[in-house]
Amino acid sequence: MLSAADAGDAAALLAAVPADRRVALVDPRFVGHLHALRLGLTDPRFPAATVPGALTAQPQARRALLRALDRTTAAVGAGAPVVDPDTDPAPEDRTVAGRIAVALESEGVAVQRPALGSLVAAVPTDPEQQAAAETARASVDDEAVRLRSAVKAHDGFFTTFCISPYSRYIARWCARRGFTPNQVTTASLITALIAAGSAATGTRGGYIAAGILLLVSFVLDCTDGQLARYSLQYSTMGAWLDATFDRAKEYAYYAGLAIGAARGGGSDDVWALALGAMVLQACRHVVDFSFNEANHDAVANTSPTAALSDKLDSVGWTVWARRMIVLPIGERWAMIAVLTAFTTPRIVFYALLVGCALAACYTTAGRLLRSLTRKAGRTDRAAQALADLADSGPLAQAVAAVAPGLRGAFTAPALALLGTLVMVGAALFLPYGSPLTIAAAAVYVLLSGLAVARPLKGALDWLAPPFFRAAEYVTILVLAARSDVPHAVPAAFGLVSAVAYHHYDTVYRIRVGTGAPPQWLVRTIGGHEGRTALVAVLAAVLTQGSGFTTALTVLAVVVALVVLVESIRFWVSSSAPAVHDEGELA
Repeated sequence: MLSAADAGDAAALLAAVPADRRVALVDPRFVGHLHALRLGLTDPRFPAATVPGALTAQPQARRALLRALDRTTAAVGAGAPVVDPDTDPAPEDRTVAGRIAVALESEGVAVQRPALGSLVAAVPTDPEQQAAAETARASVDDEAVRLRSAVKAHDGFFTTFCISPYSRYIARWCARRGFTPNQVTTASLITALIAAGSAATGTRGGYIAAGILLLVSFVLDCTDGQLARYSLQYSTMGAWLDATFDRAKEYAYYAGLAIGAARGGGSDDVWALALGAMVLQACRHVVDFSFNEANHDAVANTSPTAALSDKLDSVGWTVWARRMIVLPIGERWAMIAVLTAFTTPRIVFYALLVGCALAACYTTAGRLLRSLTRKAGRTDRAAQALADLADSGPLAQAVAAVAPGLRGAFTAPALALLGTLVMVGAALFLPYGSPLTIAAAAVYVLLSGLAVARPLKGALDWLAPPFFRAAEYVTILVLAARSDVPHAVPAAFGLVSAVAYHHYDTVYRIRVGTGAPPQWLVRTIGGHEGRTALVAVLAAVLTQGSGFTTALTVLAVVVALVVLVESIRFWVSSSAPAVHDEGELA
């Protein structure tokens, strides 16, 4: 920490700091809470941030900071405002740091102003203000605020009332011992994998241990985010690990239950149910992702349905009822854990299928109503995001390139739905191994290409990616289940897991603003229509022996290797910002 005599001295000191370092300016008269300074000076997600009396800049904003400092010094010396008072984003902050922040924004740098709530951050200019600021600081326990802010503002009922009241203290314990959020995330994954292994024993003791360990894993899963917010240790890698490990844990646990059911006394084969639960859950998620991306930057974003939803959010009990009915991860894992301990894997999967189906109907109906009643213009960014989520491969892209785009407000989702019905219907109702299944796959490829031949800017075009996911996943499930080939469904489980990872990875890349995976990756793994057609061909050709199982296994391994290698390479080397996930305001 260096002290500057004046603005010129401060500029010289800043210029001497190595270019790859973060720098901060703090007024020596600053009075406030330590956590207020943490929020303003240590959050790694923003190029620049400020609280009254303090300012920080990341390396990419350093040059702009020096220019802003010179500009502010000149303006103050001339008795002039830094910018037009009518355009000042923080007119109440007249501190030196606040003025520099305004000048920095005029340089085109986004400056974060964290909400401090009850925390104090001030630069008193006389003894009376000094005494008032110190009194206000003494009246608020900033550690209590820090703990409270570590918890998400909006979470499920089970997480809010059964986990967060004590997991925040685990997060503080971890912070004081130097543990990182990524280490806690990894511990959560390992615990869930041990839980899956316990379930795979097929014994009552194993099931009880699995249920307990799954809940412990979820506690750690909550703790890692709370630790990140408590200690402001955000990172791109952490956001990716937290999101992808949740899927890995859940799918591994499903597999453990299926293995345990087969090994238990009843020798129950529930692999189809396990795969069905995974398919339903993945399709639910893609509905959420697709709708959110379609409306991420919509204009005139209003609808009577949205207004009703906002009104319901003002009534306490309806808020919790609506959060619980969607069966979020906390409620879902609690249900799985309890049912695992006291019932059978088959009952667990029945409950999952029923619960997730009801939640899917509720959320999808609400999104449909909002889309039909909303006067919103889709942007090019939204259309591109939907095209990326569609995951169209070379076959669909070739069709889209030569086919005229069919006009109509609902053409794209209608074509996607029709293709899904043709493909899934053929898998369900045609004789297994029928060559007509290949013909149905060709029709699906054609309709998939026609669906994306025009930009996806219609009111319901966000439904196209969910229809494509359902077509691919359900086709694989049905053909494997109908094949009567030993271990075909477990092989299909592995294939859908690998493909689903690719689709989740696509979502997370779009979320952090880096765009979809590279086209070479999509072409290499065939796109949704290419993989669906390939599985249909394999089911029609490999009708004898274990050839279909072997083919599904090889396809699963190839897709998993290609996708994982590229995903790990991207996230390890990516400079994308972490997803912003603020805790509750103090």
